[in-house]
Amino acid sequence: MTKIQPISYTNPYSQQQPYYACTSCQLPTAERNYCIVDKNEIDYFVKQKEQALPYLNDILQHSNNEAQVTETLYILDRMIDNGTKGIDKMYPTFSRFNNTDSPNIQTFLAGIYRKTQVPDAFGPLVNMLIKNTLKPQNPYQPFDPNEEIGGAILSYMSDRFRQYPN
Repeated sequence: MTKIQPISYTNPYSQQQPYYACTSCQLPTAERNYCIVDKNEIDYFVKQKEQALPYLNDILQHSNNEAQVTETLYILDRMIDNGTKGIDKMYPTFSRFNNTDSPNIQTFLAGIYRKTQVPDAFGPLVNMLIKNTLKPQNPYQPFDPNEEIGGAILSYMSDRFRQYPN
């Protein structure tokens, strides 16, 4: 397994510099359909709540490293579950990944969109699902991101129906 090349950032939350944030993620494999992450690092960011958002937003704006982006999206997903406010305001940064072919990024992005219900994300979710269904399936892909994408689309539709029942 190749070592992920860290991208250096100055950590505004500690004296440790440079800080290689979100670089410990091991992406799913044919034998394992989940990511392996550093629980301490994830918990560190989740506990920071809103204070960590500018830092995580910066990572997403500048990184092209799939594992790093996936781990950062995972952190943000956990932060939503932990009650962190303002993640929906990061949609302009998230939208950078709306056309990605990475099933890992698509899965976590769809999960965030499902939870934040940003109206602008509905179209990109539908586009992702259509693009994915038109491509031949990779038999070695460890999981199907269309499950999360489809679930997010259904969640949008369900929430709209509850909001406007007639």
